[in-house]
Amino acid sequence: MRLRRTSARRSAMTGELAARTAEAVAGLDVPADTRSAAFFDLDNTLLRGASLFYLARGMHARGFLRTADILRFARRQARFALGAEHAEHIHEARAAALSFITGRSVAELADVAEETFDEWMAHKLWPGTRAIAQLHVDQGQRVWLVTAAPVEVAAVIARRLGLTGALGTVAERVGGHYTGRLDGDLLHGEAKAAAVASLARREQLDMSRCSAYSDSANDIPMLSLVGFPCAVNPDRRLRRHARERDWRVRDYRGRRRTTTLAIAAGIGALAGTVVGVAAARRR
Repeated sequence: MRLRRTSARRSAMTGELAARTAEAVAGLDVPADTRSAAFFDLDNTLLRGASLFYLARGMHARGFLRTADILRFARRQARFALGAEHAEHIHEARAAALSFITGRSVAELADVAEETFDEWMAHKLWPGTRAIAQLHVDQGQRVWLVTAAPVEVAAVIARRLGLTGALGTVAERVGGHYTGRLDGDLLHGEAKAAAVASLARREQLDMSRCSAYSDSANDIPMLSLVGFPCAVNPDRRLRRHARERDWRVRDYRGRRRTTTLAIAAGIGALAGTVVGVAAARRR
């Protein structure tokens, strides 16, 4: 019981921090409809695969990561994907996410994120989900990404897509460089819901008029906050939950696959690419 209360407090603190950071980095004018907004998960909802994999791939291509580093990162993320509800897997994912930005400058990561979007992410966006996001923008609503990815990376994606901003994991920085620690925790599960709720209070949103989109059952807390939840490319548990509650479901995959299988395939492709590049360099 004590562990549960501690986890809830950490989620609330992480959500509050993410909301404050999102407001600071959004930088766009508030659209006409000031009481409604849409919240989009990123990985496998708007973007095919995992944004952190693409970022790691871009950093490896620029010599910022060794082959051993990226393979270790892939293994940790695979364990996270296969058991995201377990605290030890979340801890490993957090450690892996921080490992490749420790000591890097904030400006450097922003530059890599911009380049990685063009090289790896832009053509991996789900057209259907992107069209929905644009519909919300066209209706004068604020549209936010809500993701466990670093907020700096999420903010780049949001800006390039013309969205309002992003709520993401906040990494500690001192003197313009990342320390390897987090401010709060990963923006995951209950922490996402806390971030959305905190932002809604700050911006006086009417949650009954808001929408949310995600592929993962981990985001049921966030989806449950809004009047118009939608499961996009849902995993099995979210699909079942959505059907039981008559939520909207949109599946843009050519054939149905669970999020876990999709991530596992991405891990395999990433690891294979890295090993191949390393071998070519040796030759």
